[in-house]
Amino acid sequence: MLLDHLRIPDGLWSHKDIRAALVARDIGALFRLIARHTGASQTRIGAAVGLEQGYVSRIVAGRRVTSIDVLERIADGCGMPDESRMTLGLAPRQRSYRADMADHRHGRHSDPPANRSWRDDIRAAAQLWEGDVNRRELLRQTVFSSSAYTLPALRWFTAAGPQPVAQEGRRTVGQPDIDTIREMTATYRRLDNQYGGGHARDNVTRYLHHEVTPLVTEGRYDPATGRKLLAAVAELTQLAGWQAYDIAEHGLAQRYLTDALDLARTAADAGLGAEILAAMSHQATYLGHTATGVDLARAARETAHRAGITVLTAEALVMEAHAHATAHDAPACATALHQAEQALDRADRTREPQWLGYFDEAYLSAKFGHCFTALGQHRQAERFAARSLRMDERYVRGKAFNLALLATIQARYGEPERASLIGGQALTLTAQLKSARAVGYVRDLQTDLMAHRRRPAVRHLITRIDAALGQRR
Repeated sequence: MLLDHLRIPDGLWSHKDIRAALVARDIGALFRLIARHTGASQTRIGAAVGLEQGYVSRIVAGRRVTSIDVLERIADGCGMPDESRMTLGLAPRQRSYRADMADHRHGRHSDPPANRSWRDDIRAAAQLWEGDVNRRELLRQTVFSSSAYTLPALRWFTAAGPQPVAQEGRRTVGQPDIDTIREMTATYRRLDNQYGGGHARDNVTRYLHHEVTPLVTEGRYDPATGRKLLAAVAELTQLAGWQAYDIAEHGLAQRYLTDALDLARTAADAGLGAEILAAMSHQATYLGHTATGVDLARAARETAHRAGITVLTAEALVMEAHAHATAHDAPACATALHQAEQALDRADRTREPQWLGYFDEAYLSAKFGHCFTALGQHRQAERFAARSLRMDERYVRGKAFNLALLATIQARYGEPERASLIGGQALTLTAQLKSARAVGYVRDLQTDLMAHRRRPAVRHLITRIDAALGQRR
């Protein structure tokens, strides 16, 4: 995925409809025209201009854009010439604006102090939970920035030794409180796997804000209890980030994953830290930031090695392989996949954390399938995608992903009828989910099938997809 300027022909800016949209500051009309003339999706437009796909969708649906900062971001992300900028009411370009270089008001985390304490970590997380619950628009417009993962990862490796996490508060925090958080996390994780990230995300954030915040900010706990408490909170915070990622709120997801990593560092939980770094790699690669995906996967692998959890090493290697495949580096991908298989073969699954139960042969096969698909090796991809369907049926979203993957592979090497049959199964599951990723995979399949739409089975599936998903992207 290209994340620089949209490739908009220079002549398009003089088109009368484009000029009319600029004069009226009708950004929704502008985005619709850009999509029509370039074929860019809402996700692609959002990535270029530094806005979440959901926010782009609301703009296209009629939401007005009045913020000069947002208009500047849109103009620069679209590579708008000076004449068009002035038509929009902006000054000619005097500097290059990039979302990655924006300040905190535009979505980037400001650099924390070098002597950041564990109380700073808690304060940052609590502020995030509160802002999310109160649906603060500025927070929800937060833009994903691959560079924003650099500092937390660096801090993970370079921070001083664990600080004593203890405080004198109004109420005693004990093991029952920690067990409750872990039980709630396990429940929400099951719901996430069965119904998608959008199903219970609001419940998770409310629980963090209303129930967890008082424990960590007002509780009384000794160092041993404090570390266990923050480890439990880090796990739930990571889940909240994963849910936001699943519904394409990528900037918000990044905030959650960053805070989760900081909490895991404070809790001295290397295993959980490796899992969070792997999740960061997963998101970066999904958004096309493959170099960042590789770096974060390697950080996860090093951390997993320190933690002595071999299955986590295998997971990190799979994430690295996927990033290499997305970057079309076949040799590096093959090396990482081979090492992942070896690591999983020697892993002791009886001692792994409960939250790692999803990582099994089916999950590994799915990642192999994604890698070979990205490399255009469709026959190998199909073999692994088919194997991935021998999976735990509780992972409904995962099965929707794997079915869509298999159908996409079949569509790409010329078996549209088989692709339509499998794609229909993927659609049935996806329609029940609140998952932008699942919808995206089905929409990608629909695009791949358009060349075969004269075939009855294909035409039927394309119609079903539009009827079932409507405007969902």
